[in-house]
Amino acid sequence: MHVTALIVAAGSGSRMGDGLPKQYRPLGGKSVLAHAVDALAAHPRIGSVCVVIGKGQEQLAETALSGRDVGSLIVGGAERADSVRAGLAAIQGDAVLVHDAARPFCPPSVVDRLLIALGDEVAAVPTLPVADTLAIAGADLGEPVDRSSLIRVQTPQAFRLPSLIDAYSRWSGPSPTDESTVVRGAGFKVALVDGDPALEKLTTAADFARAEQMLTARLTPRTGLGYDVHAFAGEGPVMMGGIAVPHERGLAGHSDADVVLHAITDALLGAAGLGDIGQHFPPSDPQWKGASSDIFLIHAATLIRSAGGMIDHVDCTVICEEPRVGPYRAAMRANVARILDLPETSVSIKATTTERLGFTGRREGIAAQAVASVRMERQA
Repeated sequence: MHVTALIVAAGSGSRMGDGLPKQYRPLGGKSVLAHAVDALAAHPRIGSVCVVIGKGQEQLAETALSGRDVGSLIVGGAERADSVRAGLAAIQGDAVLVHDAARPFCPPSVVDRLLIALGDEVAAVPTLPVADTLAIAGADLGEPVDRSSLIRVQTPQAFRLPSLIDAYSRWSGPSPTDESTVVRGAGFKVALVDGDPALEKLTTAADFARAEQMLTARLTPRTGLGYDVHAFAGEGPVMMGGIAVPHERGLAGHSDADVVLHAITDALLGAAGLGDIGQHFPPSDPQWKGASSDIFLIHAATLIRSAGGMIDHVDCTVICEEPRVGPYRAAMRANVARILDLPETSVSIKATTTERLGFTGRREGIAAQAVASVRMERQA
């Protein structure tokens, strides 16, 4: 059975009040939409993931989903039902999971339960019991409502694809809030499976704060070490931390030989278990000749954040007799913080000498060592 995940991300997110649709807001280093896509794309029984976006959101979606295989982006309509119809018309397969982009965390166990139920049924939805007391709203607290027969319906919702398409073709009521309503309206039975609190929908600022806490609890701290060295050669200046430091001699290197950015890049890659700078940017590749090293650092940070990781702190020590680092330390720190999109308090730049010992003591070159602290999602 080929299963397609159809993620509906066409909303305007107007209730958040900051102008940016909530599905594109950052959450733990990547967008809410990217979290939703990654959660479903990682499931072994989901064959493809498609995304329905709002008109004019193409650039936002492409940025949010950079590097992810979601096929072509499907432009939806004014109402949720219009967006789902557009998505259904663009996909193929035996079954579909329709999911809200504003529910970024989907446990694989929920998908397992849905697909098991779909083996015997036309449709299945995840649900949770209602735990709070319910009452009729008015000028004051009204009569309580019996909650014993009430449940909360979540997404993703699973359907046999032909049945959902058929149900939508016959729907003539008001715009539905979910697809189970449409399927029930066509006379199909909808099976219930256990949902999960992780599937709570993000609507308010408080919901985002809760989601950040949930995400942080899923991350584990890691530390990476980086080291780089370059010999003096040619004319100055020397590049350190992306800052041109005046000096009569420059540094030899395939790129701009920035020891600070190279060491920090390697520390970040090491913390994430992503190899080293030479694997990502081979010195033998002519395209990196003379390249600005901020490209390397941005690449490392993007890889970490795309994997759901967070960069907490970087610390770099420059080892040299010359040039003097002190007058340029603040500028280096500010520039590294800018490149990594971190507060300056999360970046440390220091300098020392080797008391005239070794190659740096003989003024033959400059070395740098770095430590990076990141948090990454725990691997199963």
